[in-house]
Amino acid sequence: MYIHWPFCAKKCPYCDFNSHVRGDVDVAAWQAALIADMRAEALVAPGEPLTSIFFGGGTPSLMPPALVAALLAEAERLWGFAQDIEITLEANPSSVEAANFAALAGAGINRVSLGVQSLDDAELRFLGRLHGAEEALCALDTAQAHFRRVSFDMIYALPGHRPQMWEQRLTRALGFGTGHMSLYQLTIEPGTRFASDVRRGRLVPLDDDAAAELFDITQALTGAAGLPAYETSNHARPGEESSHNLAYWRYQDYAGIGPGAHGRRGGVATVRHKKPENFLGAVARQGDGIAEARTLAVSEQAAEALLMGLRLVEGVDLAALSARFGLARAGLIDEGALARLAGLGLMWASGTRIGVGPEGRGVLDALLAEVVADTLVTA
Repeated sequence: MYIHWPFCAKKCPYCDFNSHVRGDVDVAAWQAALIADMRAEALVAPGEPLTSIFFGGGTPSLMPPALVAALLAEAERLWGFAQDIEITLEANPSSVEAANFAALAGAGINRVSLGVQSLDDAELRFLGRLHGAEEALCALDTAQAHFRRVSFDMIYALPGHRPQMWEQRLTRALGFGTGHMSLYQLTIEPGTRFASDVRRGRLVPLDDDAAAELFDITQALTGAAGLPAYETSNHARPGEESSHNLAYWRYQDYAGIGPGAHGRRGGVATVRHKKPENFLGAVARQGDGIAEARTLAVSEQAAEALLMGLRLVEGVDLAALSARFGLARAGLIDEGALARLAGLGLMWASGTRIGVGPEGRGVLDALLAEVVADTLVTA
């Protein structure tokens, strides 16, 4: 289950997530609405115990620990928890939020993902972050003291990033000993302030060749440090991969709770109302926050499963997908494109499994557009 907390102290200039700045948040009203949304979902998707819960945002570490505890207690009552459930909360590494880490661990959080983003104060200011580098490192220490598993994010390929600079910074970051890291290249997303800055000539992104070189450095350093990539931007020690995110990439069912949250259950795609006020209104009016629940055609499900699964280093098993969706292998992929891309070393095929090779992960979207069968893309 994914639970979305839509509020932030400040909107970052690169962020296109469903996040909002509000002067006042009625915590009691939000607790009631999220629990109502959860109960409505449990009526149509009962049965199996939850294997993971992920609090995303926004900034979930701004949630009062008592609210987190109440939501987890209700989720366990409705579904039950698997014995080894992973419960992750995204957090900003500010001293104010780090002060809640002990209480959040007591509420049931056992994994935290910290938005460190950079270890350089000037870069953090450029990225619009409210914390400084030393504050982030203190928060990281606090997190490692309170949570069984800790991950943190870094953004690279910023304007002016050079190979030696990124190599030094990533080497330092790998030295902090976390078992998981998410390393994202700066992407200029439509509708963000950075997109406006690029359009007006105030910001010049790093060019593709330079970014590709930094990507290669990232793969080499993380692999040597024992945190190889298991997905395009995610790296972990074996056994410390995010089980929640793996559920997305392996195209398993999940419930999406809260503003703008997406879900997949039994071939039905759900999306909640995005704007916080609209979400609250929908819950009051209809008992849940759903804006749309749509049954996906088999071809749509197969396309999503391929597009998600090929992000993983493990690739996808075409025989399993064929059996799952009742489609022949030829209806899933373009065999000619696969052979050509494999010949270039960008993809691989082994028995019934196919995947994207190390050289192909930096141009993943282009590869997926080529290899997925036209019948799926146009369905």
